[in-house]
Amino acid sequence: MDTFNDKVVWITGASSGIGEAIALAFAKEGAKLVLTARREEELQRVKQLSGLPDVSVLVLPLDVTQFDKAQGAAEQVIAHFGRIDIMVHNAGVSQRSYVNDTALDVYQKLMNVNFFSTVALTKAVLPYMVKQKSGHFIVISSVAGKIGTIMRSGYNAAKHALHGFYDSLRAEGYKDNIKVTTICPGYIRTNISLNAMDASGSKFGKMDSNQAKGIPAEECARRILEAVKKDKKEIYIGGLKEVAAIYVKRFLPNLLFDQVRKNIPE
Repeated sequence: MDTFNDKVVWITGASSGIGEAIALAFAKEGAKLVLTARREEELQRVKQLSGLPDVSVLVLPLDVTQFDKAQGAAEQVIAHFGRIDIMVHNAGVSQRSYVNDTALDVYQKLMNVNFFSTVALTKAVLPYMVKQKSGHFIVISSVAGKIGTIMRSGYNAAKHALHGFYDSLRAEGYKDNIKVTTICPGYIRTNISLNAMDASGSKFGKMDSNQAKGIPAEECARRILEAVKKDKKEIYIGGLKEVAAIYVKRFLPNLLFDQVRKNIPE
């Protein structure tokens, strides 16, 4: 894909962080935007920042865990723009709690937000992409989708699940020109740790020091768009430490496991 001009791009989790940065990056390339998150006022703010005319932006508030609303939301996008070219699955929530302390319903919430919501929206969008014989899913996973770490068991599990599901979809969709790019960010400078769930499902409310020193969301978004243009299947975005850990696990797994168990989150 050489250009995003006039492409219809639907972004979940578009009200802040990586999602907001992706929306603004696509806007600069002339795309038409569908902005989804729970907070409509924040979506309106992102719409204003995009600088796009009203006809080129659809603000579509949605709680992505209300799976029964996915089909209706997709129909709204089609009614407004007539097509969906790119679906960015960015909505997500992290975790900061030990397995022994974490309530089962917290794990269910983590899976609903980070995994099942993407499945529900994908199933709503996919028939339109198959009909138009084109489409691209951008799936925001994480380095946590490759490596299990302390106090993030449910988040890790959900991100691992994304890889299995979308690797399958990439293969199944090939004949219909359906593409998938899976993104594995490391430490990106967002509020993800502040909004993470603790053992009871409440907000963790603390900024991880590594997160605070992470790559700017705008740089992350730039790399994502470049990867999509080149039809990359999977990319890693982060500092040397977290990206190197993926390769250490592949070639020296015991060394990686030893390092993980010693790395207690701050």
